Amino acid sequence: MPDLATPLVAWYRANARDLPWRHPGFSAWGTLVSEFMLQQTPVNRVIPHLEAWLARWPTPTALAADPPAEAVRQWANLGYPRRALWLHRAAVEIRDRHGGAVPRDVDDLLALTGIGDYTARAVAVFAYGERHPVVDTNTRRVLARAVDGRAHPSAPSRRDLVDMAALLPEDAADAAEFDAAAMELGATVCTARAPSCEACPIARQCAWRAAGYPDTGDTRRRQARYEGSDRQARGVVLKQLRDAAAHAIAADRVAADWPDPQQRDRAIDSLVADGLIEAADGLLRLPG
Repeated sequence: MPDLATPLVAWYRANARDLPWRHPGFSAWGTLVSEFMLQQTPVNRVIPHLEAWLARWPTPTALAADPPAEAVRQWANLGYPRRALWLHRAAVEIRDRHGGAVPRDVDDLLALTGIGDYTARAVAVFAYGERHPVVDTNTRRVLARAVDGRAHPSAPSRRDLVDMAALLPEDAADAAEFDAAAMELGATVCTARAPSCEACPIARQCAWRAAGYPDTGDTRRRQARYEGSDRQARGVVLKQLRDAAAHAIAADRVAADWPDPQQRDRAIDSLVADGLIEAADGLLRLPG
């Protein structure tokens, strides 16, 4: 494996963005919340929501004391609102199983609702200083190009963790910095559509560059158009219930002007199935 850590960490120390979860003393709970919010959501959208969330619920126990409807309401327009429900359930589990303290053990973290390989290791590494490979979409792209010589990564697999682990420095603090640096490089320089190879600190070690930047194919799944989609219909329904002053709204009044009644009904049914809203006696409401 090439030595990517030395040049990449040096670059990171000089170029890392100033983000709240990188500040000294940022809590493990704050790290966990930020990781939930950052899934499929840009950093600039997350920061104000994160600050508002932590101001309202500075600990898992504080969130667990409120009903899940409040988590869904506070999530506002961040998108993929099931994350709000999962975060609330995780807060209850942290309160009940871990005395209100976010666990540091990866297996304990994986046992919480909504937490997978990436989030569990991100919390263990960035909140507690443990030594683990942390691999997100940006890291996978960096590894695909620098190590495998591919323009884009293949489908996620357990091999990603193995490959990243082989590159980690032995020192836990250095390893954590390298984890963060790889993600930062993928987010800001080694981007999917317009990589800035001239600014890359590991250009000399990059197998893709050495091969002449071959087009090795792109297997990434394209996201369907939002306008007019079921996702948009779900968002309209959920927003009306979040914004409503009343505890519940008659079902026939929710998204009543949506142009496709069947799509509206499908959106409501899917939100009920996901636990994001409740339906009873012809009324709809956020989960109690």
